[in-house]
Amino acid sequence: MPQQNCAVILAAGEGKRMKRNRPKCLSPVLFKPMLQWVVDSARAAGIANICAVTGFQSGQVNAYLAEHDPDVSTVLQKERKGTGHAVMAAADFFRSRASGGNVLVLNGDAPFLDPESIRKAYQQHTECGSSVTVISAFLEDPTGYGRILRSRGGGDLRAIVEQKDASEAEKAIQEVNSGAYWFRTDDLLETLPQIRSDNKQGEYYLTDAVGILLSHGKKAGAFAAEGPDAVKGANDCLQLHELNVIARETVLARHMRAGVDIPCTDGVVIGPDVVIGRDCTVLPGTLLYGCTVIDGGCTLGPGTVLDGCSVGSGCVLDSVRGKNCTVKPETHAGPFTEICTQE
Repeated sequence: MPQQNCAVILAAGEGKRMKRNRPKCLSPVLFKPMLQWVVDSARAAGIANICAVTGFQSGQVNAYLAEHDPDVSTVLQKERKGTGHAVMAAADFFRSRASGGNVLVLNGDAPFLDPESIRKAYQQHTECGSSVTVISAFLEDPTGYGRILRSRGGGDLRAIVEQKDASEAEKAIQEVNSGAYWFRTDDLLETLPQIRSDNKQGEYYLTDAVGILLSHGKKAGAFAAEGPDAVKGANDCLQLHELNVIARETVLARHMRAGVDIPCTDGVVIGPDVVIGRDCTVLPGTLLYGCTVIDGGCTLGPGTVLDGCSVGSGCVLDSVRGKNCTVKPETHAGPFTEICTQE
């Protein structure tokens, strides 16, 4: 990924329906804030320069990033006037970091857009010489999402039409806008001042930038992500639970395919950053999260909880608690043991 590319993550939303005193982007999925999922995907795709646009409770987002990911820059969207307005707030960032390159715009509350889709969308974006490439997804029920309208033969993007403006034929289209885009930086900088807020909400929408570029004869494309989860977000705690279910099942399946024996998944929750070696067994009621690393040949559980631990090979930890500790190889610990770092 060229160095003159950068990512802007829209993380200013309040999430009123969450009914929590924190920004929506800090709501956790498998113990990890949605914002961190998005940052990690951008990084895994090869993007080093990342900026988060903050708004509601910006101090919480700034404090989180300062502690957990200080390389991420932040800018404040003083008034929350739509996605286009949020990108305007970050214009100085990508003008200085990605002039002559490309800007990836991501939503801070859409944790499942994977690095592979980001990379492949960028490849299509550059190979086709597009000014903008929308990352899309196909949904069985696309209700509520903006529809992707392509030219004949399923080629270039010719428009994004919102649900309220769509005809019956357009509503039947299952390809939808994820809200993630690759923009050619210089084209985006030229287009942002042309976005208007003459709508009922008085907001500036980033989708209007796509229409403006098309009206100027610029090339636009759409890249369909591998699965429907790329567009999934959460507006309330019920939807947040649904994201946790998807993430939990995905992570468990990944470990089992890699040779981890999880004979019964009841109560087993494993965070996305946990590493487990071969020939391990994880028993019911076990929670593993943070940057926990388990070497091969271990048996964990039932009822073991480890947060940010490093466990040597051949350990048997039955109903054990550990936080930010190192466990020597071949350690056998029985029920109700709390392990501190072993020298």
